[in-house]
Amino acid sequence: MKFRLLFVLLAAFLVVPVVGAQEANLTAACVESFDPGVDYFPDKVTVEYAQGFSVEYFNHYKLVTVLLPWQGADAPLQYLLVQCGTPVPDGYGETPVIEVPSARFVSMSTSFLPHIVSQGLLDRLVAIDTPLYTSSPEVLAAFEAGDITEIGGGGSGTAPNVEALVDLEPDLVLMQRFSADDTNLPVLEQAGLPVVVNADFLDTSPLGQAEWGKFIALFFNTEALAEETFAGVEARYQELAALAAGAADKPTVLANTPFGDTWFLPGGRSYLAQLLADAGAAYLWADDESTGSLFLDWETVLDRAVDADFWVNTFQTTLDDLLAADERFAEFAAVQNGNVYTNNARQNANGGSDYYETGVANPDIILADLIHILHPDLLPEHELYFYKQLVPAGG
Repeated sequence: MKFRLLFVLLAAFLVVPVVGAQEANLTAACVESFDPGVDYFPDKVTVEYAQGFSVEYFNHYKLVTVLLPWQGADAPLQYLLVQCGTPVPDGYGETPVIEVPSARFVSMSTSFLPHIVSQGLLDRLVAIDTPLYTSSPEVLAAFEAGDITEIGGGGSGTAPNVEALVDLEPDLVLMQRFSADDTNLPVLEQAGLPVVVNADFLDTSPLGQAEWGKFIALFFNTEALAEETFAGVEARYQELAALAAGAADKPTVLANTPFGDTWFLPGGRSYLAQLLADAGAAYLWADDESTGSLFLDWETVLDRAVDADFWVNTFQTTLDDLLAADERFAEFAAVQNGNVYTNNARQNANGGSDYYETGVANPDIILADLIHILHPDLLPEHELYFYKQLVPAGG
């Protein structure tokens, strides 16, 4: 196994000398002759929107901090990313050390996949948690070809196969942790695996979540690509938001679908609330100060939202299914007027929604959909991508 790993590393990385100033990050090479005066990371990211991570650059290493690694975490996590071929710096105690650029890695969330593809890292991806909820055609093709292994954990609903992970000998395992009760992280750490927690889902703004593509880039020295990709998303998003800001009216909007007698509504400072505001909507709970979900009873929601102009982000994808779930939905004006939209238009047979994969990295497309729904005159040529209107099953 060690000989196989050595062969892979030699094939994947050149060992090159760096003389004087370096013009670009080494994305597929290690340093042969270390010079402490050389900046080995001339391509750097700047973090403007994401509130969950930060990075400090030094000549041959990066100190990365995940400020809130999971909901309720009482301390941040830090990682020391050291350019391969250079020494590990002193003074960082037990901070986990990861050599960059990583050559073999594992992804345990679909939200990471669009960044992996856009940064040209698919040939380094050796495993994912599960293909069941994956939308990326590139990742699915690599899985079908046998280039990517399924190891469980993440969104698979199963514990990760630790033995299989150890056999893969990854340089990096990217995962999410949703609470302190999630045991996957300590199990993988105890096995000696190089685990990194990515908390993209906790950022509360659309551009903040999308900017976590730069976090992934830090482990592969692909900062230049990440900056370029995000700049395009940011420019398109801001242009669309400026367009919607000029709308003459702001239709009222209800969001999400209840489970049983409880409505899980986005808080007024949440990701979806920001999207709706930027799309020129009057979200009915915009005055709420929370960034997470609100847990409200039926009567409270019906009282405030029965006359809402639009209803978005329903779980059901047909009007018949919506009304079959609860006949009281027929009381809402949005249902009566045909203004109900699901965000699961791109949902696979296993229930995996591309809204939570491609959409996380490309909130500009989500915003364009919402503007077209709420203000069709502003984007008359736009074709819905993540959203579709609920119509009767035969409609």
